This record gives sequence, C-alpha cells and structure tokens, in this order.
Amino acid sequence: MENKDIIVRAATAGDKHYAKTITDEMEASAKARGTGIAKRSPEYVQLKMDEGKAVIALTASGDWVGFCYIEAWGHEKFVANSGLIVNPAFRGHGVAKAIKEKIFELSRKKYPDAKIFGLTTGLAVMKINSDLGYEPVTYSELTDDEEFWKGCQSCVNFDVLTSKKRTNCLCTAMLYDPVEKEKEAQQKAEAEKNKLVVTLNGNIHEQRKKRRFKENFSLFERWLRFKKYVLLKAVRKNGGSGAAGTSKKRFFFGWL
Repeated sequence: MENKDIIVRAATAGDKHYAKTITDEMEASAKARGTGIAKRSPEYVQLKMDEGKAVIALTASGDWVGFCYIEAWGHEKFVANSGLIVNPAFRGHGVAKAIKEKIFELSRKKYPDAKIFGLTTGLAVMKINSDLGYEPVTYSELTDDEEFWKGCQSCVNFDVLTSKKRTNCLCTAMLYDPVEKEKEAQQKAEAEKNKLVVTLNGNIHEQRKKRRFKENFSLFERWLRFKKYVLLKAVRKNGGSGAAGTSKKRFFFGWL
C-alpha cells in the first residue's frame, strides 16, 4: 500500500462510531455507479464489529479510510467478504487490495474449512481475488443459501439472473477452495521433485506448466466483455424489463 500512514486491522466494538459514515458511503457509492447492492444498516455493521467479523482501515489520526466484513452462508460451509468500500479521498492507493488481503486472512482464521467466494464485475477486484488464490467458477459451485441470493434482488441486472435461472449473470463468480488449494500445494511439491522427466527414447523434457487464470487475464477480460454483450442482448430480445435491458454500463458490484 502506497500510504504508509494508513492502518488496516480487524475492527472492534470501539470502531462502532464509524458505522454511519460507512453505510452512508456504501449508499452514495452505489448511486454514483448506478448499481444496486444489498443495503446494510449502521446497526448491522456494528454487529459485524462486535462479532470480530470485519476489517477497517484508518489513518494514524483516526480518519476513516475503508471497510469490509465477513458473512457466512450454508451452515458456515461458504464465506463471502462483502461490503468492500473505500473512502473516495483515499482511492487509488492500494487500500482496497490491503483490505481484501486482511479480510481474507481473517476469514481463513475464523472459517478455515469454508470455501470463500465472491460475485463481481470489477476487473480490479477479480485481479485481487486471483492473487489471493480465487478461481473463476460456475454459479452452481456457490452456496445455495437463499438468503445470500436475496441480496441480488436490488441489483439492476436481477432480471438477467432470474432469466438464466440463477446459473449465470453479468457478475463473475470466484471461489477459493481450501481443500483444492491443499491438493494443488501437494501436487506442486511433487512436481518440483520430478521437474524433469525421461521419455522412453531417453530424451529429457521439462514438464509443461498448467495454464493459470491470472496468467491469461487479458484473454479473460475480453471474454467478459463478450459475455456481457450476449446476456444483455438476450434480455432485450426477450423483452426483459428493468435496467438490464436498457443499459450496458450498469453492473452489480455488491458482492465483493
């Protein structure tokens, strides 16, 4: 993070007085982007602070900089890092990335066996998630907890989600699976031991490296633009109502 005077830490009950400022900025930011998000009250944010399920960023002098919190779904089998917000005065300095890293660390500590997931159209957030170990997945791999999906109802593209029977939308689903990551770590360790393999004719070749999502990010970005075009075109063709049928610029940023 560029600004060394900013402190990113777990939020506590002593940070409750920032709750109204946080929720006000969440609402203002959503309006400025033209997006819909699951609205949160100051009391809800304060509850997350009491539970130790939030991360806050502050300056050394106590000015509020940013915030994010944890929500558990499906009997704590799934965890989402939600409500990421950064004070406009401090954007562009790596604050969002620092908060995402800290909330990810807190999520792993509190829910070590849970799958951590997110839905977003923000390429910057996707890049941060990728660096943390998330991978793009289908919607079927996310929680089926109805309470989570209710959060999409205020999104301007909710009719896209419902028209696809909740199997696809403009958001990209990303998932961190601790079990899969453990398997990958074991496979990587084994591959390092056997980095060079000998073929039947005696030639030595280095094993091919598996293509990774973050190594092909530009290709994925082009695919996202095509996906948005196809989905929005389908909604318009079917006479879908709402903002999804009239604007290509409004995308859902609520679940980060």
